[in-house]
Amino acid sequence: MAESSDLAIIGAQLVDPASGREGLGSVLIRDGVIADVHWGGDRPDLPAGIAVEEGRGLVLAPGLVDLRAFLGEPGAEFRETLGTGSQAAAAGGVTTVICRPDTDPPIDDPSVIDFIKRRARDKAIVNVLPAAALTKGLAGKEITEFGLLLEAGAVAFSDGANGVRNPQVMRRAMIYARDFDALLINHVEDPDLRGVGVMNEGEFASRKGLPGIPHEAETVMLERDLRLARASGARYHAAMISCSDSLALIRRAKEDGLNVTCGVSINNLCLNENDVGEYRTFCKVSPPLRHEDERLAMIAAVAEGLIDVIVSDHDPQDVETKRQPFAEAANGALGIETLLPAALRLYHGEQIGLASLFAALSSRPAELLALGCGRLAPGAPADLALIDIDAPFVVDKRKLKSRAKNSPFDEARLQGIVQATFVGGRVVYRGEPA
Repeated sequence: MAESSDLAIIGAQLVDPASGREGLGSVLIRDGVIADVHWGGDRPDLPAGIAVEEGRGLVLAPGLVDLRAFLGEPGAEFRETLGTGSQAAAAGGVTTVICRPDTDPPIDDPSVIDFIKRRARDKAIVNVLPAAALTKGLAGKEITEFGLLLEAGAVAFSDGANGVRNPQVMRRAMIYARDFDALLINHVEDPDLRGVGVMNEGEFASRKGLPGIPHEAETVMLERDLRLARASGARYHAAMISCSDSLALIRRAKEDGLNVTCGVSINNLCLNENDVGEYRTFCKVSPPLRHEDERLAMIAAVAEGLIDVIVSDHDPQDVETKRQPFAEAANGALGIETLLPAALRLYHGEQIGLASLFAALSSRPAELLALGCGRLAPGAPADLALIDIDAPFVVDKRKLKSRAKNSPFDEARLQGIVQATFVGGRVVYRGEPA
């Protein structure tokens, strides 16, 4: 198989989420970009001597764009590195990763962005783009220098796993961001309403003897942010929502014409509170796994397009922080390598169409950040994933490429194996034939 950036991938089932088009076809790649897309089952006329990759029986789609992943550097290399995180991403068909800013030191200064860009250039095999801190030191008190951070290469602003508690700080951030047309991403969980809660509030938590996290911990902060977005006109993205009450708020905001979007974690689409089982700390995440009714509501909202983005919420933890009593264990789970096959559960279950699924995984997040990828069209970057979407496998955490092993999908039966991942037209991952 060719490793060249000039090649033709022929005879695949093409999925272009940006246009919603699906069908047999071929893609010609020249100089790292898509030069032509040929729709139809016939073999296209190809330039003499160009390398050919057979795609028959496989799906060819834009590579995934993950808006939320913790990649460890700087300061937490024992959990993940840009190298290991990008290897895991490539194995999962993810070609662009937006790394969280809650590192040590946090990404609140142009020098840290420069460090990440240099490290990614040297160690990463996929595109790694930094989200900068919304507040200095992630302290939630003083907003960062958005202009300087954007100039240095930041693509969005967030405080990572910390929601901005102070409404005045968020208001100022929105007014400031509006002038730069910058995207603000907030983790919508009020720490005071969360309190000591460790899982979804309800009967199951009571039976387990664990303190619960109410829906209001999410919806109160979300409604506050939406009101501030209305007043400021800023571009606002709720990082991850998990309950139908939040969906109602997002729906109303969109109907009113606000420039707001939202995401959902793959965990909240594929798992529910019952997966905590006998205190499985790998399923302790934020937002918490909710009731099955809420999971189904999230799926329906993705299918409808109300939820814009599906994220991995990749948050590797070391064994010491997970091998604890459930209430004391750290939040977080692996997600980037299993994002695509877990999401394909929804396609195989006939809950979401393939184009709609890839829109939430690829074209829509790319559109939010004006990246230019996420589509099968001439001139687009040749960041692609070639996938056997029906191939079954059992997740084995020991074989995952991430440095940590805390996957909530460990031993799960999934379908969908990435056969090749292309970044700029070059093969960065080659899977084993199913």
